[in-house]
Amino acid sequence: MKIVFITPASGMRRFALYRLGNNLYGHPNSITGPLILGHILKNAGHEVEVYEELYDDLPFEKIAGADVYCLYTMTSSAPRAYFLADRIHREFRARVLIGGIHASALPEEAAEHADQVIVGEGESVILDVVEGRVTDQIVRAECTKDLDSIPFPDYSLLKTRCEAANVMSTRGCPFRCSFCTTSRMFHPYRKRSVESVIQELRYYKKLGFKYMNFEDDNFTADRERAKEICRRMIAENLVFRETFFFGRTDLAGDEEMLELLQRAHLSRVLVGIESLNQASLDLINKHQKISDIRRCAAALSRHKIRLIASLVLGIDTDCAEDIRNGVQFAKSINAYQLQPAVMTPFPGTPVYDQLEKQNRMLTHEWSLFDMLNVTFIPNHLSPWALQKEFFRAVRQFYSFLSSFKIMRIFGLQYGLRRLGLCFLMHLGMPFAYGIAYVGKNTHYYKLKHMEKKPEIAANPT
Repeated sequence: MKIVFITPASGMRRFALYRLGNNLYGHPNSITGPLILGHILKNAGHEVEVYEELYDDLPFEKIAGADVYCLYTMTSSAPRAYFLADRIHREFRARVLIGGIHASALPEEAAEHADQVIVGEGESVILDVVEGRVTDQIVRAECTKDLDSIPFPDYSLLKTRCEAANVMSTRGCPFRCSFCTTSRMFHPYRKRSVESVIQELRYYKKLGFKYMNFEDDNFTADRERAKEICRRMIAENLVFRETFFFGRTDLAGDEEMLELLQRAHLSRVLVGIESLNQASLDLINKHQKISDIRRCAAALSRHKIRLIASLVLGIDTDCAEDIRNGVQFAKSINAYQLQPAVMTPFPGTPVYDQLEKQNRMLTHEWSLFDMLNVTFIPNHLSPWALQKEFFRAVRQFYSFLSSFKIMRIFGLQYGLRRLGLCFLMHLGMPFAYGIAYVGKNTHYYKLKHMEKKPEIAANPT
């Protein structure tokens, strides 16, 4: 059989300016799930192709003729996945499978557009579902306990651009922040052996990849393991030009690990600062202190590891001043990039359940659930005021002068990337405000023209 995997992207993410900004933010890469599942099917003798919409348009005429189409859903891409599924049914008369984080949270919704829905991690069931031995419309997959038994992502199947190889050396996270989806999709927390990770890195070196991303939710959660991986990378010349990873503020407490990260070229890290309000950190179950944030920023700077500072905008205990303090802090520590994320109540998370119970959801238009848009009633701000704080955070952080400062600290290449992001952000802001004022029936227009802050059904708990 011929099987085509598609990772859809929402309309906003297929927009030319967004794609340009995405290329400036990092290097094109691919979600590993379809490449792993595709590898399993290829090993069983099937013909497999994998497409990503985030970086390139889907060549619909080229994907015709497959027997099975597998669509991966994040919440913001779910409407696009459903549109493609309906079109595939209508034009190709082929089977459609839908999986991913959103479908796993709301399988009955996804089942309205699919022949079968896979809930959870699909490795244990994908072959039986595709070959017809499992016929349930909603298939609940058990997680794979031995991650070393899963094949590596097969990049020969990928038909769209890719410059960076993605490695998941663990699944899940030992922490469970209240807004996080991945710690619920990938549960419990599991680790691959160091030898398995090193074998995968050797494979990517042979393929010629110059960039690599550790896509673990928290690569440094097990410090001794992270250090051993770095030692092996250095000793076996498995160092890439640049490696990105996710970390937490507690990595600052281990000087040996910081030195190894630097030597192994793990030179770009996203750290969830989230807020400089301790009450907010406690509310979202972050398990970190303000002092941890400051110590982490200083340690990363000392080791020339570029920091992407992630802030969550709209936590119930935060007001506008807290958000602005967070942005100013990111500027003061010379963070390389800022990722301001509007608090987004993703289905399946405690935040979603709480806001539903309190009647604070503004919309269930899933394409808006991308951490760029306000989709709920905040506690201390009107929805439009919170949306404006997002715009302000982007504009304040990505200034032209700061781009030259980054150039001086990190070098010409990174300064030019920052300058490009700055240009795109300042180009996009007037467009967003224009929509809010004149774009009737748009989400921004509705937020802007709410007469007052809507009533909240109950006080947050």
